[in-house]
Amino acid sequence: MDGRPLTPEAGDALRSAARTAVGDELRSITYFTDDAVEQLYLRSDLERSADLVGFAAQERAGFDAQNAYRNSQLGAYRATVRMFEYGYLTRVVHDRRGVWVTTDDMSMERFEELASALEPILAGIDGADDGS
Repeated sequence: MDGRPLTPEAGDALRSAARTAVGDELRSITYFTDDAVEQLYLRSDLERSADLVGFAAQERAGFDAQNAYRNSQLGAYRATVRMFEYGYLTRVVHDRRGVWVTTDDMSMERFEELASALEPILAGIDGADDGS
């Protein structure tokens, strides 16, 4: 990580892609790197009580998952979906940057659309390495 913050344009692109893929089920969007975490969106009916630093520490495990699953017969690692009592968390990573999106209940196809929409944006963020 080069220490540069997420540009407003990249933040807008992540918000737009998530909103388009998820619609009204979107709860929150948070961008993270090895040394930073930034909440990009929080639905107005939710409280700002989540421990973003704690969540980021957990979701950074996805950086290693890219390599751990590299030669899997399942194909390339794309995303992680976690189920909770009141919704879902989807984590998408590219190199050493990622985003997690929380949602209400939705179909598996919508989670796939969400991951497919976010990954190319993460890949295109200025400073992202192409070799992992």
